[in-house]
Amino acid sequence: MAQQITLPDIQFTDYDVQKILSESLVSLQNKTGKVYEKADPDRILFLALMNEIIQLRVLIDREKKADLLPYAAGVMLDYIGSLYKVERLQAEPATTQLRFNLSTQLSTASTIPGGTRVGVQNADGSIYFTTNQTIIIPPGSLFGTVPATANVTGESGNGFSIGQVNTLMDPLAFVASVSNTTETGGGSNIESDDAFRERIRIAPESFSTAGPRDAYVYWAKSASSSIIDVGLSTPNPYEVVVVPLLTGGNIPGQEVLDAVYESVNDRTRRPLTDLVKVQAPAAVSYDINVKFYISQDKAAESQTIESNVRQAINDYILWQKSKLGRDINPTNLIGRMYAAKAIRVEVVSPVFTEVGQLEVAHETTPNIVYGGLAND
Repeated sequence: MAQQITLPDIQFTDYDVQKILSESLVSLQNKTGKVYEKADPDRILFLALMNEIIQLRVLIDREKKADLLPYAAGVMLDYIGSLYKVERLQAEPATTQLRFNLSTQLSTASTIPGGTRVGVQNADGSIYFTTNQTIIIPPGSLFGTVPATANVTGESGNGFSIGQVNTLMDPLAFVASVSNTTETGGGSNIESDDAFRERIRIAPESFSTAGPRDAYVYWAKSASSSIIDVGLSTPNPYEVVVVPLLTGGNIPGQEVLDAVYESVNDRTRRPLTDLVKVQAPAAVSYDINVKFYISQDKAAESQTIESNVRQAINDYILWQKSKLGRDINPTNLIGRMYAAKAIRVEVVSPVFTEVGQLEVAHETTPNIVYGGLAND
């Protein structure tokens, strides 16, 4: 990865409220020769005006920071991206492959029109997939397969397993059934500020076709806003393996892998000599078996603390699988549980485990036990 320069926080204006009010009041009293008591109307008016000035200082600082990549957000980040010809990735719908099965062999071709809708089982028609093109099932054949796209953008169309998209909403003659042959995937929400900011940061790497590491990372992330991390390896000379990871530590399906492959293999981006492959990360499974106690002194808060500890464990699980190559680290888990005010933590598993750069840690069903109240 390209080295990221670390810079100190910057503040364009001073807006320490107490300091400004105190110094301004002293300055006013020195210039007027008058001591302003707390109930003095002139003092109250002066302080009210100074508060307005302080708010202006805060606004100036915030707006000036918005010109800088580390602080920019929203539309200001879009403007910074435009300087590098980088656009925020918009929300995308999920996709899948649909198989239409005929009730009998026909002597003539059967047409499945483009735009045919197939709903998700038990979804009440709120989410459905539409065929992308018209297909012709030849005479004598019993089925045909066609790509389809969800009616909604975002991640809500992801994760429907094989066979779960099976409700034909536009009845067709001789079609007995329909179902998806691949798990639905590839749907993504609009790119977040953090993800967009990172792509802008590494955008200069994409200006070269000499094969810099971050160029492959940039173009892989450009394939979908649901990609949060990209691993790379070169197992053989001139061979590049690209491994994307999705939001929430999810393993990408074939639709996302295909999109990444198309993005990194564009002839204007890939060096002619590179053989680029795209594959899903390997999951390294680990158990969570923990028991925790809450201080006897905090019995009145025990329900809240128990909830916070359980949330801390969930946050750890998400943290653990949100980056490729992140070693399974029980110390991080214990620290989070103590920070949530557990008084004692007993961890049977996980144990420290190294995770390869093209792998991601995935938890099995957690076993979390609240042991009750204990003495400090």
